[in-house]
Amino acid sequence: MQTVTVRLKISPERFQAYYQGVVEYVVAQSIDGRTIQFPARVLRPFLSYQGIQGTFQITFDANLKFQSICLAKDKL
Repeated sequence: MQTVTVRLKISPERFQAYYQGVVEYVVAQSIDGRTIQFPARVLRPFLSYQGIQGTFQITFDANLKFQSICLAKDKL
């Protein structure tokens, strides 16, 4: 398993395309500079009136398939 940390700030208007299924994946840069892609649907539990904001830890398996996402305990 591999864990990647990303900081996200997505406005509610921008996330609407993800939420409606028009856009399936989020592409983001990790804090160590890697570009990653993961399913947008996994962010729905984190949606607030401000959109999606925070530092997240994303876990991928050995085949780089998404496994889980959670808010990072320490804001970097």
